[in-house]
Amino acid sequence: MAALEKEFLQKIEKHKGVIFKISKMYMDNFDDQKDLFQEIIFQAWKAFPSFEGRSAFSTWLYRVALNTAIIFLKSEKKRSFIQNSEVGDFRIKNEDYNDEEEQKLKIMYDAIHRLNAIDKALIFYYLENYSGKEMAEQLGISEVNARVKLNRAKEKLKLLIGNS
Repeated sequence: MAALEKEFLQKIEKHKGVIFKISKMYMDNFDDQKDLFQEIIFQAWKAFPSFEGRSAFSTWLYRVALNTAIIFLKSEKKRSFIQNSEVGDFRIKNEDYNDEEEQKLKIMYDAIHRLNAIDKALIFYYLENYSGKEMAEQLGISEVNARVKLNRAKEKLKLLIGNS
């Protein structure tokens, strides 16, 4: 296995939770979540040779994953037919939650699925404890705009959860 490939697989293994969360936020059924998970890994692999390390790998991966999710969501052809056995080695695992926690998570994810792509990204960054400045940098908007949009997204999410 080439050194670059080994490095990539180690980094992906360490950060695959991020990919899982984004897949779950953007896709509502398990098969689509798996497809998006694989598509994110595939796109990250294609872009990895250009990763220069100017930011943390996790920051770079967030951006690749969110961009891939938004494009994947918008595409009419939601399935990617990737013929790479190593990509398939990364499986989405069901977390060990009790029934009450599982129900709360389901309600939250169902509500998140009804948000637009930008609001989903903002909620994801919020859940990952990104600062307003970091969110703004990732989305290419001003910090004030990011905070305003985040507050609006959180309000929408509260309403959606309250109506569940």
